[in-house]
Amino acid sequence: MPVEIRDEHRIDAPVEKVWAALNDPEVLQICIPGCERLEKSTDTDMSATVVLKVGPIKARFEGSVQLCDLNPPCSYTIVGEGKGGVAGFAKGSADVTLTEQADGGTLLRYNVKVDIGGKIAQLGSRLIDSTARKLSAQFFSKFVSSLDKETAF
Repeated sequence: MPVEIRDEHRIDAPVEKVWAALNDPEVLQICIPGCERLEKSTDTDMSATVVLKVGPIKARFEGSVQLCDLNPPCSYTIVGEGKGGVAGFAKGSADVTLTEQADGGTLLRYNVKVDIGGKIAQLGSRLIDSTARKLSAQFFSKFVSSLDKETAF
């Protein structure tokens, strides 16, 4: 079952700081909902363990993440795949672009495409879509908050 989400967020931090945070496993682990572990093995490869609840199904996903098409500090593509045992799988990519704003802030745009299979996919597209949007909103709320705390010092 394919899911696509496009959105943008205005962040009150310079592009370089946002880029650094998007590439920092410690920041990402704090921001990714349900993330128990995120380890960087190379500059472009990471592995993760994430626990998610979608409707009545709760699953632990083991997965890998790769950063591709790097154009620092302006854009990259994140490609990932996670397996949740009998609950199913998720694989997809996100194109992320950062644009410097006149006031020194950053406009972050993303386009996420995910394919979901297994028991989770059987829950239906409306539940999957609303859960994906909720998780995305939680990530960016924490991400923006973490940058606000950093820039306050």
